[in-house]
Amino acid sequence: MKPVRVRPRVDRDVDLALAHVLEDAGPAAAAGLLRALREAFGRIAAHPRIGSPRHAHLLKGLRFWRVKRFPFLVFYLEQAKFVDVVRVLPMARDIPAALRHSFD
Repeated sequence: MKPVRVRPRVDRDVDLALAHVLEDAGPAAAAGLLRALREAFGRIAAHPRIGSPRHAHLLKGLRFWRVKRFPFLVFYLEQAKFVDVVRVLPMARDIPAALRHSFD
């Protein structure tokens, strides 16, 4: 298992996701999203190569994992000693455009 490091941009992504879920579905759903994100981070930490490399053409080694029960994706890079979480994005977003701006 590798420790997970979360970039500051991820904190903002999660805050926006929580605000959206809270507004649309209430506090119980927002708490569920937090649990699902923790679970996703744990799964990625235990099995870093589990995620899809579909967007790796944007950044070598980039993978993503879908958050269970919620329409969000966790984007990350496996490093030698840790997993680097770079974004948490809604599935409905233009993913390539959002990711391109992440690494400018």
